Amino acid sequence: MLKLEPRPQASKLWTYGSPLLALAFTVLIGVALFIALGKDPVRGLQVFFWEPIKTQYAIGELMVKATPLLLIALGLAVCFRSNVWNIGAEGQFVIGAVVAGGVALLADKTTGPWIVPAILLAGVLGGMVWAGLTALLRDKFNANEILVSLMLVYVATLVLGYLVYGPWKDPMGYNFPQTKTFDKVTQIPRLMQGSRMSIGLLLALAGAAALWVFLFRTRAGFAQQVGGLAPAAARYAGFSSRRALWTALLISGGAAGLAGALEVAGPIGQLTPYVPAGYGFAAIIVAFVGRLHPVGMILSAILMSMFYIGGELAQSRLGLPKSLTGVFQGLLLFTLLACDTLIAYRIRWVGTKKVVKT
Repeated sequence: MLKLEPRPQASKLWTYGSPLLALAFTVLIGVALFIALGKDPVRGLQVFFWEPIKTQYAIGELMVKATPLLLIALGLAVCFRSNVWNIGAEGQFVIGAVVAGGVALLADKTTGPWIVPAILLAGVLGGMVWAGLTALLRDKFNANEILVSLMLVYVATLVLGYLVYGPWKDPMGYNFPQTKTFDKVTQIPRLMQGSRMSIGLLLALAGAAALWVFLFRTRAGFAQQVGGLAPAAARYAGFSSRRALWTALLISGGAAGLAGALEVAGPIGQLTPYVPAGYGFAAIIVAFVGRLHPVGMILSAILMSMFYIGGELAQSRLGLPKSLTGVFQGLLLFTLLACDTLIAYRIRWVGTKKVVKT
């Protein structure tokens, strides 16, 4: 019989092999799912893993989806390495989009290109303020940051709804709950003609490089990680747990807010009730599949964006529900959690002993 046996020390091989095994199991379960739904599994896998990289335009759309996922995941990695459980990045993303949208609405025909940095900065500050609420309640009242950050997601969504249904509603928008389309001067510069891919991708990659330097080459990053791995040792070394809390949440909130600003001033071009796209929650999976490492999160963000685009294509080409995107995301998360068992345990075959009666 098979038995799980604790390892003397964690397996370095399975630390990086576990996500690949989880992806393989996700694909196998996906094949079974397509068969159960009466669809060609080869065509189904093609829609998810080939169509998003088939053409230059498709790759551009893949990067459009991957950019907010990567930005948010980078911020969450700082939190999770610091043992701060920020589950409300979706709310910080929404508030960043709202504040950035408010700045974009101020633009008119006389506004210059300076408005673009102002929009991005507004998004960062909006996300930081929203994350700061969680930090404040945790710091002053010892409130659980998981519950607080999660509940603030719904508050952020309500704030967005109030604005687009109320004071910011476009009077020429045929009563649709949306703001007016932002002026062209507010649009985030694109990297190439004929593609929606913007400089947000460059900012996300620069953020990944900055995070690597911060975590692995600075004393502040070392202090953040020690506080997460061994709080008692961090206190003994003189590292402030309070500073670590605020640093982690403000960085995470700022990254999510930046992602929101890039989204509304880029692909969307206005505020609508559909700004919350689930990126804040999907980025949690991106962070853990990427092992909280900048390079790993780049790859996992691309994979997760394939699931987003694959779900949309499966809806239009295969007649499957769009919720299939969430199914694949959930499968990847749960198979990863299962495969992570191999990091701390090894599988042993234990033979059964026969009892000989005399």
